[in-house]
Amino acid sequence: MKKQDITIGLKSKTGRAIAVALGGPASSPEFIIRKEVLLYDSRRPATMQPFHEVMELPWSEGLVAVQPAIEAIEEIATASLAALIEELRSRGCRVAAVAIVGPADRKLERIGSPHIRAHAAEGVLFRRVLEVAAKANRCRSRSFVDPAAELKAPPNKVTKVLAALGKTAGSPWRSDEKSAAMAAWATLRA
Repeated sequence: MKKQDITIGLKSKTGRAIAVALGGPASSPEFIIRKEVLLYDSRRPATMQPFHEVMELPWSEGLVAVQPAIEAIEEIATASLAALIEELRSRGCRVAAVAIVGPADRKLERIGSPHIRAHAAEGVLFRRVLEVAAKANRCRSRSFVDPAAELKAPPNKVTKVLAALGKTAGSPWRSDEKSAAMAAWATLRA
């Protein structure tokens, strides 16, 4: 039996990602699965909000101090994505690509408030660890800030397809799930 090629869309969040896998042709994507993927270890609090742990340090020192937590988060993300890929394989799917939605890189050192900078740094970090996890799992990946802009489909079609996917997926079907689905859909087209 031939495995179905699918894409996984991942919307990065602090400490987790929302995953939506789609298959089928880009003209009519088919919902496969929705899951929350953990990117932290509750036994290691620094892996949840690592930049918050070092925000009282000067930025350059904080970047050095946070490295062990970042390495741990990369390992967690790699293992979590591997488990999701294996679950999909057991359902007869082959992951053709991973599509990651998250904030763009930015000059974090320019953010004056340490607390705002910690949040911004974690946003970028959790998107980046998903990119590292995709590469470690030998998956082609693509990153998006705004996947809707990549669809090149009329807005009414995007709305209709997302509504149909959400109906199949069931609750919850919030903006995070929709972003992950749009990224997976845009990557089906690629």
